Amino acid sequence: QVQLVESGGGSVQAGGSLRLSCAASGNRLRINFMGWYRQAPGKQRELVATITWSGTTNTAEFVKGRFTISRDNVKNTIYLEMNSLKPEDTAVYYCLAGMLGDNYWGQGTQVTVSS
Repeated sequence: QVQLVESGGGSVQAGGSLRLSCAASGNRLRINFMGWYRQAPGKQRELVATITWSGTTNTAEFVKGRFTISRDNVKNTIYLEMNSLKPEDTAVYYCLAGMLGDNYWGQGTQVTVSS
């Protein structure tokens, strides 16, 4: 009923920037918040940032000052602007749509940062 499509990933050098997008399609009325998670090789999926319907954001400490989450409610799309990328940011980045007791995930987009 809700489909999430991430885009904008790619390969960049350390210090570079990328902008990820996640568009929600289908029935979007039950989405309470959306966010970005990432999973690096051999590691658990971890929270990057979330944004609520009202625009309240929560950003993980390790990306504060470098990453910014934003939204477009008309398009039901969220963005993650990533600046000053580091090799440790290399991961698959997943979009999350959170509902009451029901979460939906996108397929993920690969971000690779090299020195």
